[in-house]
Amino acid sequence: MASPVVLSPRPNPPGAKVPPARTLALPSHGSKPSKSPAAAATAAAMPTSGPGGMDLAEQMNDQVRSQFVMGAKLGEGTYAIVWQAHYRDNPKHVVAIKKIKVNAEYPNGIAPDAIREMQFLFELSHPNVIKLHAVFSSRDQNLSLVLEHLPRGDLEQLWKNKEITYTKADIKAWMNMMCQGIWFCHENYVLHRDIKGSNALIAADGTVKIADFGLARSFADPGTKMTTMVITRMYRPLELLYGCSHYGGTADMWSIGVLMAELCKRDWFLYSDTDIRQVSVICEKFGTPTEDTWPGVSTLPYYVAPDKQTGPQGTTAFRQTRPRSWWKQEFPTLGDDGCDFIKGLLTLDPQKRYTARKALEDKWWTNAPRPTKKENLPKEGGGPKTMGEDFKRRGGETPTNGRADKVARKLDFGSMDNAITRDKFFTTKFNSRRKPL
Repeated sequence: MASPVVLSPRPNPPGAKVPPARTLALPSHGSKPSKSPAAAATAAAMPTSGPGGMDLAEQMNDQVRSQFVMGAKLGEGTYAIVWQAHYRDNPKHVVAIKKIKVNAEYPNGIAPDAIREMQFLFELSHPNVIKLHAVFSSRDQNLSLVLEHLPRGDLEQLWKNKEITYTKADIKAWMNMMCQGIWFCHENYVLHRDIKGSNALIAADGTVKIADFGLARSFADPGTKMTTMVITRMYRPLELLYGCSHYGGTADMWSIGVLMAELCKRDWFLYSDTDIRQVSVICEKFGTPTEDTWPGVSTLPYYVAPDKQTGPQGTTAFRQTRPRSWWKQEFPTLGDDGCDFIKGLLTLDPQKRYTARKALEDKWWTNAPRPTKKENLPKEGGGPKTMGEDFKRRGGETPTNGRADKVARKLDFGSMDNAITRDKFFTTKFNSRRKPL
């Protein structure tokens, strides 16, 4: 078991207060989740027991389904079909209906992704988290999630579109909304575990909302192991790549830091095509961790000491950790405070990395330039079709027109033997280890 020193603590203990409003660039929100309106709809969609129970459930499910009028199809994948729709009694209230396809591979034909997504969206109601309006089943037994309509695409498509210009103040506003949304998740003991640009969707008014909770889970009890095969590879922190099965909210914060770097550079920041290569990419960028810089790192299952790593022409792969001057050179537009902020997010040691609370209390938000008001932010991040592409995918997948990276999708994540046989330092340890949730 890894040393407790390397484990990420719960970022916000029970009873924690909201960060002081003066430290936030956008309004703060209460810490208690309000029950989503979808809860009642889902109760109606689920069958009840007892004589006549099924008839009542079907009747209530039909009542929910009849509230919506289907419109154009926005996207279709192997996992789901996404439609634009609107409320029957209010055509101006547009929604997106995500129809989960029946899959015989899973009990009752429902993928665990859909169950997790419903579970957590019921519990989380926040301006920077996508809203689940209702749930119903269709006559072909498919499950449909009625989600908030977010027609402006996502942050990934926004930074990819070079015709769109944006400023440091815009990045600051987007990052603040991401931090507020993930802070609320962590405050309510929910790990997202798939933060990335394509899961940061943009509403019509410019608000950024965290979507796709298919890989989310509650914080684990102390000593409970969790799978490391979560978070799309380019956004996965080093502790998970090293096999740490005890982690907390700072894993999500690393992903937010990578997204911030992509917004600054308008390019992929930590791309690789294998998990082993991802470790090298991170260490090449930030330096190789040692016991001096990350106490306890040597106890992690897949950690390889620098003196055992071979680099080009027989040299060691060890690299010194980066000084502050390197961060200023890497992100020249951010300024001193901005560089300190992103460095806090992208700290290798999860114990020293920013929590969501600490990120929201950072002085970067209150220094000039102040975050752009959401109504003045660039709003074209791909449009409704991008929303359809985002909704139809499972968690852990990037768009089909981007660099693909899929993470395991089953509750039993199985073996990774085939993926790691090329690395002599990893093979034995992977073969002997079973992946928990």
